Amino acid sequence: MALTVYGIPNCGTCKKAMQWLDSHAIPYEFVNTKESPPSPAAIAAWVDALGSKAMRNTSGLSYRALGDEKQTWGDAEWIPAFSQDAMLLKRPLFEKDGKAVLVGFRAPEATLIETLGG
Repeated sequence: MALTVYGIPNCGTCKKAMQWLDSHAIPYEFVNTKESPPSPAAIAAWVDALGSKAMRNTSGLSYRALGDEKQTWGDAEWIPAFSQDAMLLKRPLFEKDGKAVLVGFRAPEATLIETLGG
């Protein structure tokens, strides 16, 4: 089982998620999306798996800077937007065996263990 965590190192939620993974002895690879932005193809696969709405970081400055037209966007508009600005992506995003399985870190403990654990 290969688990990859996408996010940024100074994100409090990413830190919390990685501490949780460490405390449960779940191995993972961390990818800094600011230094290594995900490809449009990877983002398209994530959108297929999770939906663009779940992936939006609505509390960030990048999201607010988009303007009101973002309210009418579908997946076709969000994929290139996410590709151009990784700060639009909700963090962290978890990929298990190459497939996006979870975004954010608010799920109940049992769900986290089932989704992210071995």
